[in-house]
Parts: sequence; structure tokens; C-alpha cells
Amino acid sequence: MHRIAVDIGGTFTDCVLMDEATGAVTLHKLLTTPDDPSDAVLAGVDALLRAGGVDIADISTLVHGTTLVTNALIERKGSRTGMLVTAGMRDILDIGRERRYDLFDLRLAYPQPVVPRSLRREIGERIGFDGTRGEALDAKAVVAAARDLVEGEGIEALAICFLNSYANDAHEQEAARLVREALPDLLVSTSAEVFPYVREYERWTTATMNAYVQPLVNRYIAHIDERLAGIGFGGQFYIMTSSGGMVTQATARRFPIRLLESGPAAGALMSAHHGKVGGIDNLLSFDMGGTTAKGALVRDGRALRKYELEVARVHEFKAGSGLPAKAPVIDMIEIGAGGGSIAAVDERGVIGVGPRSAGAKPGPACYGRGGTEPTLTDANLVLGYYDAASFLGGKMGLDLAAARAAIDKRVAGPLGIETLRAAWGIHEAVNESVASAFRIHASERAFDYRRSSMVAFGGSGPAHAVRIAGKLNVPRVVLPPGAGVMSALGLLRSPFSFEVARSQRTRLDTLDPAAYAEAFAAMERNARGILADAGISGKDVAIERRLDMRYEGQGYELEVAAGATPDGLAEAFGDAYGAVFSSIRLDEPLEIVNWKLEASGPEPMAGRAFRFDRDFVPGSALKGERAAYLPESGVTAVPVLDRYRLRVGAVVEGPAIIEERESTLVIGHGDTATIDQHLNLVVDVRGATAS
Repeated sequence: MHRIAVDIGGTFTDCVLMDEATGAVTLHKLLTTPDDPSDAVLAGVDALLRAGGVDIADISTLVHGTTLVTNALIERKGSRTGMLVTAGMRDILDIGRERRYDLFDLRLAYPQPVVPRSLRREIGERIGFDGTRGEALDAKAVVAAARDLVEGEGIEALAICFLNSYANDAHEQEAARLVREALPDLLVSTSAEVFPYVREYERWTTATMNAYVQPLVNRYIAHIDERLAGIGFGGQFYIMTSSGGMVTQATARRFPIRLLESGPAAGALMSAHHGKVGGIDNLLSFDMGGTTAKGALVRDGRALRKYELEVARVHEFKAGSGLPAKAPVIDMIEIGAGGGSIAAVDERGVIGVGPRSAGAKPGPACYGRGGTEPTLTDANLVLGYYDAASFLGGKMGLDLAAARAAIDKRVAGPLGIETLRAAWGIHEAVNESVASAFRIHASERAFDYRRSSMVAFGGSGPAHAVRIAGKLNVPRVVLPPGAGVMSALGLLRSPFSFEVARSQRTRLDTLDPAAYAEAFAAMERNARGILADAGISGKDVAIERRLDMRYEGQGYELEVAAGATPDGLAEAFGDAYGAVFSSIRLDEPLEIVNWKLEASGPEPMAGRAFRFDRDFVPGSALKGERAAYLPESGVTAVPVLDRYRLRVGAVVEGPAIIEERESTLVIGHGDTATIDQHLNLVVDVRGATAS
């Protein structure tokens, strides 16, 4: 049997076919079809089957990563959604955190809630902060309000958000039952079911976004499922979540908010895998595709996670300017810089690149699909880094003249400089933007890049990785085989997993071991039930427990690992607190705020490697020379090598361009690349030294 992975990005859709018996993989990359993403999915599957000589009946599983949810929230393409809210709390979504993300901007703007005030209805009910019932739920008001929203306002989804439901969700559950009985076609999300955390603004925003995209995700999954069935696919269709775990269709439809960073999460986990295989504990995962660049940190062999991210930021780099989503997610920094990012001269007379992207339609000017604005891909083609005839292995020709014309008109002309210099300005502007964002991300997490390596991937990543690493003083860059489709490869290594969390404030000195065990036991039953739906149960399920703890009275928490008993929690918190705040200790009692539990199944391909035997055939790697611009030497005749012909142990001294079908590596003067035993290209970066 075989498995297929499909990762849909803003510009390209990456596809991988794997033989489960041998681990042999077949790779394919094609333009995304924005009008109907399933067109690219079906075309990619067909190309893989033909290339691999496999019948659709031999495919046991198709795993899928998508940016659908993120795009729908940013572009506001979700469904009309209503909201039932505790009486007196209708304006919580507008009040927000009452915090300015920029103290000096007098024209400060915030993203609008996905549910406008006119679609919110107040319901009489009240749960106390300790979970005790106060005012009873007004059942008649619930049904009447829901009917009014459906019949009078035409909503397709409903979010039920009651105060303090994280402590006791009885009223939310009862309201959901009443609505489903009265209006069985209406999709309903409750805030405590989506993510039962304290702080109602974040919890309610998350629930409303979950409801807002639920009809869209339902239709999307059903559409792809139907089209796959139409070509004879009878296997399992699974979806990747933002925390790096696989879930069934049913779970994805129930919690679509967990798909926010679906594809990129797989790439970060794949980076951690390469670090583990190569004996690298700490690394930066750098993914640059056609639309965005993503950076994730791997510390002690594990990708860092968090439980909140922002969507639809008004200002791209300013925390607090977006809508907060409470969901487990790989901790990533995302920058609007990719191959399709559009370059322009701003009002200061400076070259700016992104966040606007040409996407797949019309795409960069050099794609010849109607695009006229200059992009990063156009600049890299003009600089000589890409070959117009061998892009995507020669399957997609590029128009060099169109790239030059676009850069001349929008950048070189307005600045009064030559085309080549403008192209280098575009390329270097992206390098500086990415490096700057990564520095901030690392400093906020006390991560020292100088003691790490970089794993670079994505269609555009290898062309920029070495120079960005030099700016960050990262001494080594690792480019795995199949780097251009590495997120799709990561989908094939991702286990089934599901994470549950809840807020329950408990002082550590009053914690009873039995109560501690029962709190986690209830969460474990929930998580195991989700995995059981995928056929994973018993000893195949691994359980990991974590707690958010703080000194009593503090506003924010630190995460610590938790065992089967509360023994050692005080010491673990002390170590975590000391790591962040040096030697500071407070003579205050400790309290647990949030309880977290993750259940995961066996890792696919555990202990096994992908095989690229069909592609990598050692031989004469030199393809010729190409004139390329390098800042140290200007336009230079640079050797061009075929990555598939490089032998294990081969050493390439820069400058050089190393091509594979899905991506191109550029190394400069003084950089050295070596092929290791795992077929990785390992680049020692000139001037960057570990410290």
C-alpha cells in the first residue's frame, strides 16, 4: 500500500507519494488553483500515480495540510455567524483587552470581530467564577434568539459564549442541545468545547472564529472527499492540525480553528526530525514558499509550542493588532515574504517587498500568466539564481524578459538605477526582513541562534537561507533532500494527536493527589476518545501532561511538565522561573492555572528514513555555468550542479548554485556545502562561528 500527502500553499501545492513498505517517495509540485483548491489536489494525485506507476486503489491514506482557515479569516470569507452571549456581555468582543499595541499611534486600528454586534443576542443566565450556578438558563430565550438569527438574519453558524463556562459548561451545553433540537441544520460551537480557558475575550473570539469558518471547512472537506471518491479513492482522508498532529475529518470539522497553521506545522516537525537524526538539539526551522516565510524554534529536540496566536493583524509585526485564537500551535513567526511577494518603492523611496503576493494567479511576471508586478521570484531570475529553462525540473518555463520589464517599470525606473541593482535590492530586502523578524522571535524566547543550526526548506527557502544565516550568525545550514516539498513530507511523519486543555485555578499547597489525578483523568478520557475515532487506543496512545503555573496573584504563567503525581511540581516551576527571570524567587504560594494533556498515537515511519533512490543517482554533477550576481564580485560565472548527482561526502566550494526540481540552493564566496550520509546538503556559512 501507499500513502499520499498534499500541502496546499498560497502559490504552490506540494504532493508526495510514499511506498509504505520501502519508504520510497515520489515528489511533485504544481501551482495552486485558488478558485477551487481541489483541482490542484486531484491534478497532483494524478501526477503522482502516473509517476509512481501506482493505481488509486493502492492508496491507503491521504493526509492533507491547508491554509484555508487562515485565508478565510484574513480575507473575511467565512460564513454569516451569530452569537448567544450572557446578558450584559454583548460588547466584550468590541472592548477586547483594553490595551493599545502602539502607545503613540493616534490612528490605531483593530480588526473587526467576525460576528458583528447586530448578530449577537443576550441570554439570561449566570455561572459563578467558581463554577456554581447562579441565574438559571432562559431556555425559551435561547430558542427564540437562535430562530431570529436564522430566519431574520440568515446565519449559517452560531457561537454560544457564556461567562465562566470554562469553570462549568452546563449552560453552554444545554443551550447547544436546545438549538440543535430546534434547528438541526445550524452548526453550533460552544466556547468551552472549543477551548475552555479563563479570560472570556480570548475564549469567545476563538469560539466565534471556529463557528465562522465551520461551514466553509465542512464544504471544503466534503468537496475534496467527493472528488477523491470520484476517482476511486477508498482509503482514509486525514487533516493536519496547527499543533503538528493528524486528526480525522470529523474532528477537523468540529474544531476547524485548530487548522490555522496546518501545513507549516508539518515542516517545523520535520525540521525537528532532521535535527534528531543529525544530532542537533537546537535549531531554527526556516520555511519560505511562494507567499510567506515561517520561522520556528526547536529546543532540546522539540519544536516550541504555544496556546495562542493572532490572526488578521492590522499591523503585520505588532502583537496585539490581530484577533487572538486560543488553540495549541507550533510557535512560529510568519512574515509576508515569499517568491510571489510583490516589490514596490514606498513613500520614503525605499524598496519594500510584501506582504502582498501575486499568488498562483496571476503569479510573478516571469510565470507568463498575466502578472505585471515585480516579485521576489522575478528578482531571483534576473540575478541568475534561477534558470528559466529548468524551473520545476523544466516543467514550467519562466519569462526572463517579463521579469526584467516588471522590475524596470516598478522599481528600477522610479529609483533611477539599473535592473540588476534593483533585483539585488529586492532580494536583500527580503533577507533583512526575515533576519530581523527571526532575531526578535529568538530574543523573546531566550534562544541563541549562534549555538544552533538552520534547517531550510520550501520552494524559495534554499535560495535565501545561507545569506540569512550569515546575518543571524548561524554557523550551519541543513537542506534536506526534497527541501522544496518538506512540509508535505512532514505530513507523512506526523502522528495522530489531540490536545485538550482547561482552566482551573488550584493552589499547589492545597492540591490533593486524588483531585490532581482526576483532573487529568477526565481530560485523558476526552483525548483518548478523539484518537479512538481514528482507530488508535490502548497502549498505542502516549499521554503527555503539562501545567501552566505562577506565583499566586501574578498575571501570566509559565509552562512546566507534569507527571502522574504532583510530586516535584514546585521544583520544576522554580527551575522554569529561574531560567526566565534569572535568580529571582518570590516567597509566595504557587498556583496552577491551566491544565493541558496531549494524547498521541505512534509516529509513522518511526526509526525509518524516506528513500529517494529513484532520484539520487551519483555521477557527474556539473551541469555548466551561469552568470549570477554576487555582491562580493558582481556578475560572476557560477558553477551549476545537479543535486541528484552529488555523491555522499561530496564537497562544493562556493560560489555555486545547486539545483533540484523543487528548489535551488545558492551559496556564496567562502561557503562550503557537503553531502552527508542522509543526503542532506550541509552548508558551513562563511564568517558565522558558534559561540
